[in-house]
This record gives sequence, C-alpha cells and structure tokens, in this order.
Amino acid sequence: MRFLARFFLCIVVCWHVLHANQYAENMQISLQKDEQKKILVKYGATEKLFTMRWTLYHNGGLVLLRSYDKVVAQNVLYLQHKNQSFRVQLKPSGASVSNVPYLLVQFKAFDFEKKEALFELFLSDKEMITTIKFLE
Repeated sequence: MRFLARFFLCIVVCWHVLHANQYAENMQISLQKDEQKKILVKYGATEKLFTMRWTLYHNGGLVLLRSYDKVVAQNVLYLQHKNQSFRVQLKPSGASVSNVPYLLVQFKAFDFEKKEALFELFLSDKEMITTIKFLE
C-alpha cells in the first residue's frame, strides 16, 4: 500500500513539472486609446503581422480591435468577467491540431489617470517554432 501511494505521488509531481509552464513567453504591454501595437510573428519562413488597439472604455468594457493574417476582429473585454481575454491561433493547425501555437491576450487593468489599458500576452508554443517581435 505504501509503495502504491509513493508511486502515485511521484506520477502527480512529474505531471505537474512537465506541464507547469505551458507558455513559452509572457509579456506586458500598455496602450493608450487608439495607440496601435504591432507584433511580428515568425515561424519557419513565414512572417505575419498581428496588430491591436483599443477605441473605447465604457461601463467596464474595453472595445479592442485586432488584425492577424488578414482577419480583422473586435472584442469587448472586461476585468471581472469571463470575457477577459482572447486567443489568436498563429498558424494553421494542419496535422497537429493539439499543438498549434497561439497568442493569448488578457486585459489586466485600466489606469484612469493615464487613460491606459494594461495587457498581458502569453505565447503558447510547445514545439518552440514561433517567435514574436514588437515593432515600432
């Protein structure tokens, strides 16, 4: 019985160590109204541009416009709600549907004095084939 408990504990610890950090990178950015952030995404010989900016903060909702790979979208993000983040798939899924790299953008705070929104970006890439670079 004692051996089985130790074995189970060892498996649980190893599982958590292997899956502890699912994000390759995480960064924080702050944006003022209509300030556009451009991020160059590279994988293999492919380069794509991800852009984002916010246009309105009203009643706790931040209206964010984004574009990636010629797809334009709008999100309304809230601090105290399920709609606090969105996910952008960085490359087509192809054969490995479960290991597709993605960028997770999470709305973290709003500074009323500076009129700035704070975001945290997480890059998930288990195969480590994707790099991102902030452009001016």
